[in-house]
Amino acid sequence: MAMRWYVVHAYSQYENNVMRALKERIARAGLEERFGDILVPTEEVVEIRDGQKRTTERKFYPGYVLVQMEMNEDTWHLVKSTPKVLGFIGGTPDKPAPISEKEANAILSRVEEAVEKPKPKTLYEPGEAVRITEGPFADFSGVVEEVNYDKSRLRVAVLIFGRATPVELEFSQVQKG
Repeated sequence: MAMRWYVVHAYSQYENNVMRALKERIARAGLEERFGDILVPTEEVVEIRDGQKRTTERKFYPGYVLVQMEMNEDTWHLVKSTPKVLGFIGGTPDKPAPISEKEANAILSRVEEAVEKPKPKTLYEPGEAVRITEGPFADFSGVVEEVNYDKSRLRVAVLIFGRATPVELEFSQVQKG
């Protein structure tokens, strides 16, 4: 029987504990050949706190753990009886359904992509209202015209003397709304 990816519902904030517990229980039960990868899908995000860039991890799907496994009575019971596990997602409670290969590959590629290139924590869109917090235009409000995630910069249209003037700003100099 081939290994498939299943989604396990865990208590929120306990995803990593569930992943560790599953790995320990699999090793103790000697079922390593029936299980593949176990992962909590996360991505790196860059946030600016106290004027410094900090990279943190954010979960794509809080409360869920992906488990690659062969489904049978023993493996199902091992996962289901793990502390802080609420059950499987999809299918019936007795016979869970795996996610498709396409869905699994999409999640795995998103995890790999996030490791290579961290995303900013706050996402901006053109047309969105922002308030400038630092620099010569502090306390002005404006509308985002253009976003450059590679350089972490925005072009914001600010009303100065009744005229819309484009201003280049860093993400750290603005906040939403």
